[in-house]
Amino acid sequence: MYSSVNTIWVLLGAALVFFMQAGFAMCEAGFTRAKNTGNILMKNLMDFCIGTPTYWILGFGIMFGGAGAIIGGFDPFVRGSYADILPAGVPLFAFLIFQTVFCATSATIVSGSMAERTKFLSYCIYSFCISAFIYPVSGHWIWGGGWLSQLGFHDFAGSTAVHMVGGVCACIGAAILGPRIGKYDKDGKPRAIIGHNLALGALGVFILWFCWFGFNGCSTVSMEGDDTLVSAGLIFVTTNMAAAVASVVTMVYTWLRYKKPDVGMTLNAALAGLVAITAGCDMVSPAGAAIIGIAAGLVLPISVNFFDSVVKIDDPVGAISVHGVCGAMGTILTGLLSTSDGLLYGHGAHFFLVQCLGVAVTALWAAVMITIVFLIIKHTIGLRVSAEEELKGLDITEHGLPSAYGGFAFVYDDTPADLAAQATGTTPVKEAVPVEVAASVVEPSAPVGGVKMTKIDILCKMERFDALKRAMFDIGITGMTAVNVMGCGEQRGKTEGYFRGAKVEATMLPSLQVSIVVSKLPVSLVVNTARKVLYTGNIGDGKIFISNVENVIKVRTGEQGYDALQDEAQ
Repeated sequence: MYSSVNTIWVLLGAALVFFMQAGFAMCEAGFTRAKNTGNILMKNLMDFCIGTPTYWILGFGIMFGGAGAIIGGFDPFVRGSYADILPAGVPLFAFLIFQTVFCATSATIVSGSMAERTKFLSYCIYSFCISAFIYPVSGHWIWGGGWLSQLGFHDFAGSTAVHMVGGVCACIGAAILGPRIGKYDKDGKPRAIIGHNLALGALGVFILWFCWFGFNGCSTVSMEGDDTLVSAGLIFVTTNMAAAVASVVTMVYTWLRYKKPDVGMTLNAALAGLVAITAGCDMVSPAGAAIIGIAAGLVLPISVNFFDSVVKIDDPVGAISVHGVCGAMGTILTGLLSTSDGLLYGHGAHFFLVQCLGVAVTALWAAVMITIVFLIIKHTIGLRVSAEEELKGLDITEHGLPSAYGGFAFVYDDTPADLAAQATGTTPVKEAVPVEVAASVVEPSAPVGGVKMTKIDILCKMERFDALKRAMFDIGITGMTAVNVMGCGEQRGKTEGYFRGAKVEATMLPSLQVSIVVSKLPVSLVVNTARKVLYTGNIGDGKIFISNVENVIKVRTGEQGYDALQDEAQ
């Protein structure tokens, strides 16, 4: 006899957990650069699409296909009987899709930490491995009747089984990949690489928070009986409490430490609280959930700084700290704060020690297996894209997509020129191949004030702006204006891209227009320096326009001509 309410509840949970893919996609896209947006969206789509048949063919059987202590069994295409593990009144297919979306969640965590520098093919391969055997084996230990569950290990909805496994894989992957170009300066100090769209990141957080009520709440896999109804309500309260408290604590922490409340870190803190409470959301009180939220809110910024500055593992979205560290911490805290078995409630240390053991062995399993997978990939097809591809962006180099945003333009990529040159093996700016400049520049008639003024407009690629800016400052330029523009030359933009199978023609490409007015410096010096910095010998290096300036008027003082260009500190 199937139960309508239980089946609907499980299917609702599956739908909500599936929608978490959208939340992860928005978070990762928003917290990274625009030139990699299409690549990130593709990865979040494909880890679910690859994981679905993989889990159906291999993963589900390994996780639930038997009562072995270490591994379930092999049941390709889920043809066996699972009466012993099915929730009361829930059909097999409903339970299959519910478990499939949890598996996909674990796999998608990894993409954020390895964003902006991983080969797409390599991503597809290791995502397959996570869904095929890494997640299912440890999942069997915890949820499929394996040895950890026999010891009494408790992970209600997946702080360890889902999130920590994904976080550990993310940490190993990011460490093997190495940091993004420009993440660390020549002294090894981390540089902030700001995401291109905080609104997308915030939308992703709110989507994930909403879906987490299904992730945790629907993990009761039943809505029959008074005790279950009370438990479901408690789970919703504890889930929400931990996320909210963690955000407040991180906001206060960053406000005190950095003198301003950090928006990105506070958004991530909500996810940290959600991850931490997931293991014990059914066993702790609202007060216990608040304590877990406090711990997550404090641990998150400390952990992010540790990985960023101490061990120098570049994690663009903070997934290692959010999912790995806070997932482990939340599972262990359940051993202390469980009202029925917790050490702090006078129930002895056994349950707490089992929780610690479960976290340790699951982390070890995930770390060893994903290390093997990553090293095999690295030494065969390669794990990381080339430095040139990384600087251009994975949208165009991996997918032939000129831009994920069509006609929109975004802030330039400020990777320092010296670090980019070091990564690509090219010549630093100061030793660039010299190029000839026209012997003479047309001399204008003297404008107002009797001093010649010349405007130089430079059209350049966005990724070269930082090098151009530094070079201009080096020769004595004190002011410039830069604006985002879209355009193409006679070559009609790049035509090697494809969108929905159709060849892209006459692409209007994003670039920067840098305007400089000079009066003291020779025009030829500015032009020659700009050409040295921008020159590659390829179409699209840019153009330089020189024009006379008849007059300049300073708005603040009314000064004109040469005097208007001078601005001494007041």
